[in-house]
Amino acid sequence: MSTKVIFENVSIVLHRPRFPENIGAAARAMRNMGIDQLVVVDPLNFDLDKVLKMATHEASNIVEQIKIFGDLQDALSSYNYVVGTTARLGRQRTMVDSPAEVAERLISISRENHIAVVFGPEDRGLSNDDLRYCHGLVNIPTAEFSSLNLAQAVMIMCYEIFVARQVEYNKFIPRLADRYELEGMYAQLKDILVRISFINADNPDYWLNNLRRFFNRLPLRSREVNIIRGICRQINWYGEKRYQDGKQAERR
Repeated sequence: MSTKVIFENVSIVLHRPRFPENIGAAARAMRNMGIDQLVVVDPLNFDLDKVLKMATHEASNIVEQIKIFGDLQDALSSYNYVVGTTARLGRQRTMVDSPAEVAERLISISRENHIAVVFGPEDRGLSNDDLRYCHGLVNIPTAEFSSLNLAQAVMIMCYEIFVARQVEYNKFIPRLADRYELEGMYAQLKDILVRISFINADNPDYWLNNLRRFFNRLPLRSREVNIIRGICRQINWYGEKRYQDGKQAERR
């Protein structure tokens, strides 16, 4: 069965935007390209009048339906696939695609999954901690000056998604585990891997990032997340049993 990008399953997420005018301009860019779900996380200053002024009347419906969260993890908990935008590249930002490549990937993912495209604060972008929640990263190529206005970056991503919507694509991807399910799995993995000394207890999140990157390359479904969590529970049970067996043996 062929399909196109399902706009209803795509949201733009602005994490800690500093200026309400940028929120409004981003809403206007979304309206131009037919995407209408906007999420704002922990805004520095959410002035509705300033947001509406920049959004203009045409995008006022997007502004009126904005979902506001205080925490990025909570904001992303219901999404099955998360794309993070980044201007910076480095050791933890090596697997980065272009906007067109990401948009093409979303064609098949969007059919059964809710997708979030996340933009960081204007002054510094998404942090390494923020990127833990992302399945993939996108970088907008520029010349020598890499800093784009927030609304400009939103427009470029929305445009590429709009272009991809015109393409018929036959690959099917089923419903994936959402971020809430995945974060529960990662918390359980971290606990058990620290307890068996597989990762360093002094900085477990740093070592767990390697596993996050590994699992982000796999289209994990809810059933598969449950299998991994079941393995963790069994490891924990076996470790506890061996410990109790050892204590009983010492008493004999």
